[in-house]
Amino acid sequence: MPDALPDAPAGSEPLDLPVVDLSGGATLHRAHLTAIPAATVYLLAKLRQDVFTLEQHATDADLDGRELEPGTTILWIETARGEPAAHIRVLTEDDGTLRIGRLAVRKQNRRDGFGGRIMRAALDLTHQIDPAAEVHIDAQAYLEKWYLSMGYETTGPVFMEAGIEHVPMVYRHPR
Repeated sequence: MPDALPDAPAGSEPLDLPVVDLSGGATLHRAHLTAIPAATVYLLAKLRQDVFTLEQHATDADLDGRELEPGTTILWIETARGEPAAHIRVLTEDDGTLRIGRLAVRKQNRRDGFGGRIMRAALDLTHQIDPAAEVHIDAQAYLEKWYLSMGYETTGPVFMEAGIEHVPMVYRHPR
């Protein structure tokens, strides 16, 4: 894990994008960690803790330092009250592929369409970064069909990560 925060990459300022297809005035945001207000960083970390640690009893630490990398973008959805309801991150790997991970939706917002909306926003971002790059995920196995419905392909067998069954998957942008 890096010892210090890197400089924010160019173009990493938060974007306030209205989420047209969701009710209640929710907004979609994206930024590098260094451009996110401290209170929001705390609330996003709490959201991930609530989902991964308290609900799912993940056995590995959630905070792995990848948010600090210059090629990482964090996306989140806030409710009209300014509360983070969903989170996802997009990583640039050393081999040129992209990776999406840490999708978390607050329990009380799981029927609001935020999971699909934020995943679509992450895929749109990967297309902006490099439309030819493969996009990898390690999906929780119980969500495999949901990811398949979004265009992902399963690339390997189920494996255990953080005490939870996962499956490797890839998304290739249509050409």
